[in-house]
Formats: sequence, C-alpha cells, structure tokens
Amino acid sequence: MHTEDLSRWTHTHDFNPHGQEQKKAERGTRLVLALTVAAMLLEIGAGWWTGSMALLADGWHMSSHVLAIGLSAFAYAAARRLAKDTRFAFGTWKIEVLAGFASAILLAGVAALMVAGSLERLLAPQPIRYAEAIAVALLGLAVNVASAFILGGAHDHGHGHSHSHAHGHDHGHEDLNLKAAYIHVIADAATSVLAIAALACGWAWGWDWMDPVMGIVGAVLVGVWAKGLIVETGKVLLDREMDAPVVAEIREAIENPPDAGCTRVSDLHVWRVSKDVYACALTVVTHNRALTADALRQRIAIHEEVAHSTIEIQHCPGGARC
Repeated sequence: MHTEDLSRWTHTHDFNPHGQEQKKAERGTRLVLALTVAAMLLEIGAGWWTGSMALLADGWHMSSHVLAIGLSAFAYAAARRLAKDTRFAFGTWKIEVLAGFASAILLAGVAALMVAGSLERLLAPQPIRYAEAIAVALLGLAVNVASAFILGGAHDHGHGHSHSHAHGHDHGHEDLNLKAAYIHVIADAATSVLAIAALACGWAWGWDWMDPVMGIVGAVLVGVWAKGLIVETGKVLLDREMDAPVVAEIREAIENPPDAGCTRVSDLHVWRVSKDVYACALTVVTHNRALTADALRQRIAIHEEVAHSTIEIQHCPGGARC
C-alpha cells in the first residue's frame, strides 16, 4: 500500500480560502452587511409606524440576513486566520460551507416566522400608512439591488475552474458561503418587490388583504431558496461526492488504458477537500505484479482536480486472471 505524505501536501497545495477571489468576496460581504443593517433598522421602524405587515416582515426578514451575512463575513475571516492551523487536515474551506449551511437554516426559520405573522395579520387586519410604507419599501429595494450587484460581481468570479485536460470536464464549484449571502440579498429584494406590490394594490383599490397574502407568498419563495441551499451545503458537509463526474473518471483512468490488462478498482472513495479539489482512497485488484501505486497515480494525474490519492494494490493469487 502506498500513501503520500499528507502533511506535506496539505501545506504546499494552495486550496486554503485566502486567495484573491475570497478576499474580494469578503470585502463585498462586509460592505453589504453595513448596507443591510441600515436598511433593516429603517424598515422595522417604518413597518411599526405605518402598520404594514409586508414592510415589517421584510424588515425582520432583513434582520436575519444581517445575522447570516455577518456569519458569512466571520467565516471568511476565520478561514483566513486559521489557514495555517495544522489541526485542519484538508484546510479551512469548510468553515465557509458551514456558514452557508447555518445561513440556510436561518433563512428557513425566517420563512416560517413570515407565514405566522402574515396569517395573524389576515385574521386581525390593522390600518396601513400606504404612502410612507411604499417610500420606505422602495428605499429598502434600492439597498437590496445595490447589495446584489456588489455580491454578484464576486459571485461571478467565485466559481471553481479546475478542468481535466484529457476530457475537458469542468469540475468547478461555487463558493457556497458567498452564494448563501447572495441568496439572502436576492430574497430581500424579492420580498421588497412583493411588499411594494401589495402596498400599491391596497392603496389604489383598498385590497388590505394583499399585504399579508404577499407576505405568505414571499415566505414560500424564501423557503424554497433555503431548501436548495441546505441541500447544496449539506452534500458538501456530509462528503456526498460519489456521484461527481471525477469518480467515474478515476475508475476509467485505472481500468481502461491499453496496458491496464485485468486491473479493476474494487473499492473507491472520493471526497472534496476544497472548492474544486478532490482526494481519493482506492483499492485495485490486478494480476499484474509489476503494477505499482506510482504507475496508477500517473494515470490519475491526467485529472488535475485529484490532488491527493491513497492507493492499495491487491494481487491475484499466482498471477491468475481476476
């Protein structure tokens, strides 16, 4: 059995989250945090003053985003600060994924609170100051749009771009911490639009019921986004990577070369150790007693996203065919 020097690889391979993309994402997240805090305080105060459930729900919804975006900013700082901590076998990048998962849970909780508050307002309607509420909602929407542009620029550059030269596959992965912050901002913008629509209908036609109904619609939309983010981040945290294209490519690289002979992968485990970097542990059964782990590693090396491999070779008794 051949095993690479993992400690050397861990500290020489550059996958820790302190590159230029992460720095840009961290700066953008901090700026958005400041904008969101200001908008949150404005909308909550205006919601109580005007009596708008949609506006108040949007303000409290934004308060959860303040916590979630603050968590995202903290995750970047913590990952950067702990990047050289040897206790993290594969680096600190999962701190960011964990922050994204926590943000998604918060998003789901806010959706539930929005439904409860809107149902309460449907059963017990209250008067609304429409003109003031619409003005504040428009201001909140402007903040959300500006925040989306700030995070969107970093989000567009936050994808991994590791390619396999042999097959041309792109195995890049998004920065899930940045995506969580981005979804929070987009959710804010969507609920602001719904709040404005509800207030406009109520002001123009007296449809007071539109305000809480739009609150429920916004909650459902936020809940759907939260579910998707929970699934994405949970898959990474649980190392559910055995359906990734690179798994089949590793197997193909070992079993299909012209000189492979009767060589088969009997056990294979692949997991992600960075946004676009994988490690694998595998057992190979072969009749070829000249086959070495280094030779197999050279076959796998055509897939650059595989940065570490642990290989065990089992030979068939007496050189028999497998």
